[in-house]
Formats: sequence, C-alpha cells, structure tokens
Amino acid sequence: MAVTAAGPVPHVVSDADVAYRKIFLRILPFLMFCYLLAFVDRSNIGFAKLHFMRDLGFSEAVYGFAAGVFYLGYILCEVPSNLILERIGVRKTLMRIMVVWGLCAAATAAITADWHLYVLRFLLGAGEAGFFPGMLFYLTLWTPAKRRARLTAVFMASIGVSGIIGGPLSGWIMTSMAGVHGLAGWQWLFIVEGLPTVACGIVAFFYLQDSPRDATWLTDREKALVLADLEAESAAQKERSHHSFGAALRAPKFYVLVGLALGLLAGTGGIFFWLPTIIRNAGVKDVLTVGLLSAIPFIVGVAVQQIVAWHSDKTLERRWHAAGPALIAGLGWVVLPAVSSSPALSLAALTLTTAGTLGAMGPFWTLPASFLTGPARAGGIALITTLGGVGSFFSPWLVGWITSHTGTLTAGQYYYGALMVVGAVVLLLGIEDTRQPAGIGRGIGTSRP
Repeated sequence: MAVTAAGPVPHVVSDADVAYRKIFLRILPFLMFCYLLAFVDRSNIGFAKLHFMRDLGFSEAVYGFAAGVFYLGYILCEVPSNLILERIGVRKTLMRIMVVWGLCAAATAAITADWHLYVLRFLLGAGEAGFFPGMLFYLTLWTPAKRRARLTAVFMASIGVSGIIGGPLSGWIMTSMAGVHGLAGWQWLFIVEGLPTVACGIVAFFYLQDSPRDATWLTDREKALVLADLEAESAAQKERSHHSFGAALRAPKFYVLVGLALGLLAGTGGIFFWLPTIIRNAGVKDVLTVGLLSAIPFIVGVAVQQIVAWHSDKTLERRWHAAGPALIAGLGWVVLPAVSSSPALSLAALTLTTAGTLGAMGPFWTLPASFLTGPARAGGIALITTLGGVGSFFSPWLVGWITSHTGTLTAGQYYYGALMVVGAVVLLLGIEDTRQPAGIGRGIGTSRP
C-alpha cells in the first residue's frame, strides 16, 4: 500500500467488489433462511421427544431409529436430486424440495404409532435430499473459490442460528400452545415450524435466478466481471486437472473427505437430536428453560464458525482449520459423561462440542471440489454428503438402541467423540497442505462449469 504525507492511500472498491457485494446481499440471506428452516424441521424432533415419547409410549430405540431414518431417505435421493438440479436449475429444484419437506414436517403432528413416525421421517429426508449440496453447488455458480470460504461459512452459520432460534422457539411452542384446539404442544411444534417451509419454497421460485446471466439486479458490466472470474477459474482448474467423476471416485482423498464428512454430519445430528435430552438429564426439567439454555452452545458456535472461516481465508489454509475444530468437538463429546450431573458443566461441554463442529464446517466444505470439475462437481459433492450421511443414519439408531438397553447416553457420547477424532486424524494424514497463493483455488472450492 502506498504511503503519502497524508497517510495510507485508502482501499479503492472495485467494480467486482460491488458486484459480489450485491450477490452476497441478494442471495445469501435468503439461502440462509431456507437452510435454517431445513435444520429446524429435521431436528425439532429432539424437543418433541421430551413429550411425545410419554404420550405415545415410544422407547429411546424408537426415537433413535426415527431420528436416523431421515438420513436413509436423504441418502437414497441425494445424488439424483443434485444431478437433476444441474439440468433444471436451482429455482425449480428448491421449490420442489422445500414444499415436499415442509408438508412432511407438518404432517408429523398426526402420528399415533411408531411406523407413522418412521414413514414421515423417511419422506422428510427424501424430500430434503439434495438441498445442502445443491446450495453449495449454487454458490459455485456465483462466486469464485477465493471469495467462497467465508461465504460458505456465513451460509452454514444457518445451522447454528437454527439452534439459537429453534431451541427457544420450540420450547415456547410446546409450553404455550399445549392443549390449544385439543392438540399437544409437540403437535403444534411440527405444524408451526413446518408450514413456513412450504411458503418459502414457493417464494424461492420467483426470487432466485439460476445464474449471474439471469440476474436483472446486476449491471451488464457486473455480469461480465463475475462471469469472467468464473470462466478464468474454470479454465485454470481444467489445465491443472481433467478428473472425471469416475476418476474422483478412485482417488483416495475422496474417501478421506468422506471420513470427516461422516464425523461432522453424524456429530451435528448428535448435537441436535440429543442436546435437549442431555440438558434435561442434567437436572433441567422445564421445556422452555431447556430451549433457552440450548441456544447458548449455538451462539458461541456461530461466533467461532465465523472466526475460523475468516482466519482460514486470511491464511488460505483449509486442512488444519477443518481438522482442529473437529478434534475440539471430539474432546467435548468425551468430556460430557464426566460432567453429566452438572447443568453448567454439561452446557460448557456441549458448547465445546457445538463450537468445534460448526467451526470445522466452513473450511471443510471448500475442500471437496479441489479435484472435482465440470459435471463431476455437483454429483461428487452430493456423493460425499451421501456417504458421510450413512453415519448420520446409523448413529442415532445405534445411540438410541444403546441408551434403551443401558439407560444412559454415556456410550453414545463416546461414540460421537470417536467419530470426530478419527475423521480429523484421517483428514490430516490423507490431505496435503492446502495453503496456496491467493486466487489459485487449489484445494479451496469449485468453479462454474
């Protein structure tokens, strides 16, 4: 930076900066809200559990399988959903996904038997399938890799924000609406939190555009600058590698990424599905209080997530920024059993676990496309989340089954901790240092096809 007698020359905002700021402000808040709804609708079962298990006579094993079977539907439909997305565009895909999962979420209020819950949770997963990798793919159509890690982290902050908002909201709905029109509080929970998703899906069709070329809110010059950035990155990536989808599947690092994806996805589910139970078991019995306390780990987690993403972008390093927080999350899970009788210490351990899990996500999800280009990209990202999601299917079922037979969550907490630690170690051993010069994009993200 040049220095004059009057001091440093101020940074000049370029036309490209203006264009990307418009993109961020236009699409990011809406995508974040959609993703927030996704996590609220898939995880509010953790709060409903506190009452419907008693009302319907369900066991921990029934709950665990119901929580996990969501991911079975998700796994089976995720890759096809994303391959369709690349053909028909994000608007139609997002509308379909959100309308279906919103209706399934609201319909869960009508369950009277365990198989009702299993079917609706499976359909909820099938309906939501493809949403997350589809949104990651969508971001690659609008921003080059060098601008994307922080953007991805901000988008994924929706996970934490859903906990900040969803916990207190769920506790309030279950407490204040219990008995209204003869419905239990947990039934109102599913209705009130499911129907807004349907409306949001319809709005998405009219609000979003499929690419910068279609954006009427960008000037012609801004469109040209963005498209030039994306095309230049795509050309540079093709010069470095011509990996096909099949070649990506044969690459060892693909499965290294699957390893940590398994830990992160299963660990995230573990937090959402069991956090209310852990707080209640520590001695907090009021559902509204449980909801309010459950927001604390997510408040800290969102802050940590943004700090880690900012530092990852500043240093252009991804591997340790993903593995380090994952190791911390694993430590939190392992500590939980030792402090399970103390509300304050349990909350501290949950905060450690949540902050580590959320902190790892931004840097991690910029890694998969370092060797996925062109048509392989959308399907490859989806396949990583699909294979990683296998752990999300088995983990709640396994933890629920163990809890039913032992009467304690201890073994399940050790299990989640082991997943996080093993995934982080495998990533450190299996992925080379991803530090790079600015703008090169090696190991950071993806580009437009």
